[in-house]
Amino acid sequence: MGRGKIEIKRIENTTNRQVTFCKRRNGLFKKAYELSVLCDAEVALIVFSARGKLYEYANRSVKATIDRYKKACSTSGPVVEVNAEFYQKEADSLRRQIANLQGKIRNCLGEDVNLVESKKLKNLEKSLEEGIKKIRARKNELLRAEIEYMQRREVELQNDNKCLRARVSKIIETERGSQLLPGTYDGFPPMDSRTLLSGSVMEQAHHYPPQHETSLHLGMVLE
Repeated sequence: MGRGKIEIKRIENTTNRQVTFCKRRNGLFKKAYELSVLCDAEVALIVFSARGKLYEYANRSVKATIDRYKKACSTSGPVVEVNAEFYQKEADSLRRQIANLQGKIRNCLGEDVNLVESKKLKNLEKSLEEGIKKIRARKNELLRAEIEYMQRREVELQNDNKCLRARVSKIIETERGSQLLPGTYDGFPPMDSRTLLSGSVMEQAHHYPPQHETSLHLGMVLE
């Protein structure tokens, strides 16, 4: 059997009323805790017993929540108007900050300095000097890095040049070793011009007959 409905009215029995108060109070505080944790809500709960005893629960601070409640109640208009007013104030604050930053940028560029006080000009000068020091230090760092890179690159190029020279020299020596010297033939001793001339004449004398033999041969053919 399920639990029956309880009539919502004042409990006349003092003991029963006190027991019910303790049970319902603890259940109410438990529900408030669960609501604050599950929904990330700001909860403040105040309970006075029939005897005037105070019981309270708050996930942050009861006083802060009450002050927030008073502030929300004192503001006229619906919640939408309140949010609009809040965002309008935030927008005005951001506009002022942007205008201030734009003025500082113009002053750094040397513009509108006639409207700046002497103290602000000194602070501006100091800021610019510190900025210039940082810029120069960064520039020198980049120059040193570039010089070191060029030096390393030069060493690499020199090493590559040496390797190329060594390869070219090796190729030239190999070609010289494979080529024959002038005036020499493979398997024969060197010969001078007189030997070549005499050899040519002897070869001609061997292959071509004398002139009278040729004429006699031609006469026999003609007959």
